[in-house]
Amino acid sequence: MINFERFELDNGLKVIVHQDKSTPIVAFNLLYDVGARDEDAARTGFAHLFEHLMFGGSVNIADYDEVVEKAGGQNNAFTSNDITNYYITLPKENLEQAFRLESDRMLSLAFTPKSLEVQRQVVIEEFKQNYLNQPYGDLHLLLRPLAYQKHPYQWPTIGKEVSHIEKATMEEVKAFFYKHYAPNNAILVVAGDVDAAEIKALSQKWFAPIERRDVPVRNLPKEPRQTKARKLEVERDVPVDVLYKAFHMCARTHKDFYATDLISDVLSRGNSSRLYNSLVKDQKLFSEIDAFIGGDLDEGLFYVAGKLASGVTMEQAEDGIDSEFEKLKSVLVEENELRKVKNKVISAHLFSELSVLNKAMSLATSELMGDVNLVNKEIAFYEEVNASEMQNIASDIFRDENSNTLYYKAK
Repeated sequence: MINFERFELDNGLKVIVHQDKSTPIVAFNLLYDVGARDEDAARTGFAHLFEHLMFGGSVNIADYDEVVEKAGGQNNAFTSNDITNYYITLPKENLEQAFRLESDRMLSLAFTPKSLEVQRQVVIEEFKQNYLNQPYGDLHLLLRPLAYQKHPYQWPTIGKEVSHIEKATMEEVKAFFYKHYAPNNAILVVAGDVDAAEIKALSQKWFAPIERRDVPVRNLPKEPRQTKARKLEVERDVPVDVLYKAFHMCARTHKDFYATDLISDVLSRGNSSRLYNSLVKDQKLFSEIDAFIGGDLDEGLFYVAGKLASGVTMEQAEDGIDSEFEKLKSVLVEENELRKVKNKVISAHLFSELSVLNKAMSLATSELMGDVNLVNKEIAFYEEVNASEMQNIASDIFRDENSNTLYYKAK
């Protein structure tokens, strides 16, 4: 059970405080409700560019990292298609430095041409290195637009193409910042040996003076139900053939999410899982295979990805996967198998709660999904899942007409 207190400033900033007296380290987590799905289709990669720009100096603080290091802290950030998340961990006696740093960045970045140019080059280099010049790097650049025809999940967080970042102007960058980086579009979680009164005072001091901004109402196009199987075949200079399949599934906030997550675990969590036992160990169709879900806040994807064993054709590999789907659809998962994957999920969940930073991130995500107390309900939601529920969901997801298949062949 994670205890917490929650309050909101007049400018719309939501603040959550979790007291954990077992550690001298405090986690300061600031989540902005903006991700790649909020970008213009002709100007993608901006949310990720901002993850970098936020470290390029703010209006009153020239060097963010230097202040964090002097305070004995560590910091980082990540962007997804749904959110941008910044965090600092530091000794509790230096906690006010985190408030000073993050409030200054929220107030305004420095917006110097030099900072924009430096971070632009960093992102362009990352795009080329990780997505264009890396074996299998362009997988999601190919798979996302295959699976999504309407919804902006059709591009990854790095963006659709390098030119969007290359051509980004200072005016566009500023407009994106003031539209999304606002107190009324953010959730702050402070976790550690702190008390709510102290955090309330620091929040008032550092964040309350920042005025709320005109954050646009999110109105994204809904992805229509897929009615026809889609397939793409490419050849690349890679060591082995890879087969990827992606199926549309429910959103992270949907009640079926927990059962869908457990289906992915039955298929591929550990060496006793179905895909490993059947397709790697017994039939030797794959050298490795995995099933996983994206966990997106809008309707997401269920993936199966595998590296083919030598001499195996794509068709043979795909037939092997399809036969495992058919078993899930036709025969109920037995109670002991279901119990085993539930135990693994619950132990991973409890283990993650040993870290104050993980707890801070979980609280922020739960608040974003509409109920901060979700953080304490999730184990119960997994426990409630039954085999017939899983069978029904598997039957709906693993339909041929709901499939997006990528044959990624070695030259």
